[in-house]
Amino acid sequence: MKLTVKGLIASLLLLVGLSAHAADDGLKPFVLAKTLKGADMAATITSTKEALTANGFEIAGEYSPYKNATLIVITNDEMKSNAAKTEFGGYGAAQRVSITQVKDEIQIAYTNPTYMAAVYRLDGDLAGITAKLESTLGKEATYGTGEVRTADKLRKYNYMFGMEKFDSTGKHKLAEYGSYEDAVKAVEAGLSGGKGGVSKVYRIDIPGKKETVFGVAIADDEGKENKGADKYIMERIDFADVKSTAHLPYEILVSDNTAYHLFARFRIAINFPDLKMMGDNSFMSIMSAPGAIKKSLRTAVKD
Repeated sequence: MKLTVKGLIASLLLLVGLSAHAADDGLKPFVLAKTLKGADMAATITSTKEALTANGFEIAGEYSPYKNATLIVITNDEMKSNAAKTEFGGYGAAQRVSITQVKDEIQIAYTNPTYMAAVYRLDGDLAGITAKLESTLGKEATYGTGEVRTADKLRKYNYMFGMEKFDSTGKHKLAEYGSYEDAVKAVEAGLSGGKGGVSKVYRIDIPGKKETVFGVAIADDEGKENKGADKYIMERIDFADVKSTAHLPYEILVSDNTAYHLFARFRIAINFPDLKMMGDNSFMSIMSAPGAIKKSLRTAVKD
């Protein structure tokens, strides 16, 4: 068959397009490592932690936000040093591994480091961490959105016009203190006391800068229903067959003398970008969550 110049150009463009699509295929929030039928939950948690530590990951924290769900938060020197290179990079100093029992099946999943590197605007793409997690835990599929997003688009991401972005600093601010040391001390004290129904899951200090990220569990406060609580939110939006448990836990970031969080209209949207605005299992079903989360976290960090 004779190939014309026009046909050759078209073929090359097709190959470039396919290559770009393949490169972007992993840019979804979560990776399903594996599914286990009839496995024991406690044994699966233990074996997962052993595999992670054997392959150079440090377990920063662990918690169960509700029945049949456990989060293991991991970090290592590479993640921490990369986090130190960018403003508010501490949000990307950890990855989250989830173990969720769904009927007779256990799902092991984790946040996609390459996706998270983009949404947190990190200096590197954490491709090495992505590969290491795949070799450690496995990879059946990426999931969390039907739309493949490029790193460039994720670095400018917001759910819709007018909603918060990663750099909407004023909306993310929780409190200011006299110094970095005062800020860390206040956050530690608030979390140890469970103020606002908020408690500490992990703490990671970012090397070479005055920045610390705390992972936090948000629960009901003094017996009163909290519409920003982990369980309340996930019961309403984590409805797909493959669970996005690794959305949790939330973070408080101390940077210099200020405590921040990622406002929920950004923090939830990056992990649930396909969530509908209206109807059942939508943002409307958790309409009070952004304000409730911020109120709980502000209560926790009050000096």
